[in-house]
Amino acid sequence: MTALVIKTDSPVVAGPLQGHWTLADWEALPDDGNRYEIIDGVLYMTTAPHSFHQWIIRRLERFIGIATEDAGPAYCFPAPVGVIMPGCDPVQPDYVVVLQSRADLFRNGRIYGVPDLIIEVLSPGTRAYDERVKLVAYTAAGVPEYAMVDPETRQVRRHLLEAPGRYAAPVIADATDQVAFACLPDITFRVADLFAGAPDTTL
Repeated sequence: MTALVIKTDSPVVAGPLQGHWTLADWEALPDDGNRYEIIDGVLYMTTAPHSFHQWIIRRLERFIGIATEDAGPAYCFPAPVGVIMPGCDPVQPDYVVVLQSRADLFRNGRIYGVPDLIIEVLSPGTRAYDERVKLVAYTAAGVPEYAMVDPETRQVRRHLLEAPGRYAAPVIADATDQVAFACLPDITFRVADLFAGAPDTTL
């Protein structure tokens, strides 16, 4: 999976100059199978992910989504779902969790506001995008918890907001560790189980 900035003079995507993209411009983009996101007015595109990436998202759905649905504390959504929040117009995270008490964030098929948890699954082509661009954007937007699943190191890194615009040092869980997220403290899983059983672990 490769993330790249779309040039405004691209023959594939027509639109405003970089730095001037809006939600309305995003809504007009073609439904071509790519994932488009706008951060601080810049349009980014992510191509189709590898099967291992999608396997991990399925496992997140199994260990977080189904358990959360059964217990009832939150709504969980895998990509693609548009999240519109400050500086992000929109982003489409790999996995989003919103507490049921904040159901007013859902309207018109989008999430308007800051989710309680965002998870991105790292890929070689998007690592810098997720670790730098999105980390800065999610920090500025005030996302309470941003987690990155790293298939290369078999780790989950959790960034918890400690003050407006600032995450604390990441909490790193290795393959043998159990993980629970701040907004879902009663739902736990072993990091290694996110990767177990995949038919192809190519990164």
